[in-house]
Amino acid sequence: MSGASSTEAPRGRALRRAVPGRAASSPAPSAPPGGPSAARRLLGRLILPLGAILVVVSVLVAIALGQADLSVREVWTVASERLGLAWVQRPALGLHGVEVEPIRASLVWDLRLPRVLTAVLVGGGLACVGAVMQTLMRNPVADPYLLGISSGASLGAVSVIVVGLGGGLIAVSSGAFVGAIGSFVLVLAIGQHAGTLQPGRVILAGVAVGAFFAAVTSFLIIWVADPQATQEVQFWQSGSLAAARGPSVATASAVLVPVLVLFLASSRALNAFAFGPDAAATLGIQVERVRWLLLVACALLTGVLVAVSGTIGFVGLLVPHAMRFLVGSDHRRLLPASLLAGGLLLLWVDVLARTAFAPRELPVGIITALVGVPVFVWILRRQRARV
Repeated sequence: MSGASSTEAPRGRALRRAVPGRAASSPAPSAPPGGPSAARRLLGRLILPLGAILVVVSVLVAIALGQADLSVREVWTVASERLGLAWVQRPALGLHGVEVEPIRASLVWDLRLPRVLTAVLVGGGLACVGAVMQTLMRNPVADPYLLGISSGASLGAVSVIVVGLGGGLIAVSSGAFVGAIGSFVLVLAIGQHAGTLQPGRVILAGVAVGAFFAAVTSFLIIWVADPQATQEVQFWQSGSLAAARGPSVATASAVLVPVLVLFLASSRALNAFAFGPDAAATLGIQVERVRWLLLVACALLTGVLVAVSGTIGFVGLLVPHAMRFLVGSDHRRLLPASLLAGGLLLLWVDVLARTAFAPRELPVGIITALVGVPVFVWILRRQRARV
């Protein structure tokens, strides 16, 4: 046995012990000095069931909030009856139904429920994409918005509208996916140096590519000079859930569910990537194959989410950092926690956007940017050596 291979075996055994999920049969190591406190570990265990309950309660409350006052009991009645769950209306539990006028029932079912569910799906999806990209690229500020993917998706969607290939959700989503893939490939090509991805170069390339695609999108708006097309284009640029309807929920769900399953199935590989591609290869992971598969899945999901909601930045940056603090870096818990937290964040941001200045409505992208930029600067200062 060569000297090099004799050092690889102990290194591989050490990595298997260090990577969560790679040594399930090994005894659990004791908490290191200075590790998470007992309260924090307990919060980490409870955050998933608590998050799921919070999402359900928040959906009911968020539907009730708006210019037309609705009660949570009306929302509960309409939702349970339309879903065939009228049997859960139990007076003994205070969950009995009430009489709801048809127009108010339509307001709940046809307008507000699709919008709230779309917010949950988009926020959760962007947060999961951010968590995966930060790990794959080993960069704490990797985010579909900062890497130019959202701008590319926006340009693709706008091009479909402007060229006249159709304004349907499928056509727009296809254009958004092509734009997302194109921009991401361009960013990776620029961000490489000597065949290796450089985190700092990738971020700078993402900012440059995003700015370029945004400029091309603006040019298309001016060139077309069509009031209707201009209104649709502005929707993509600012990020809004006002146009979300049933097809938006169906489209976002149809892509989010399989991509999320892929992410969760790759959790152990992602845990290994956190130690670097060389360490992942030592553990037997096909680094390039897994990396490109997950990156294409990220671009696909981002493209579809941009197609239904427009460009919404910083959700994929903020949420994964907060969840890593609460549940740790094991992707088997980080991804579900990011899904729930991202959905909750965008749900309440949308409620704020449509109620704070009523009857006016703010694009949700403005609010996420106002919150996200200071956090982005804070992360940059903390990770100055790596970015």
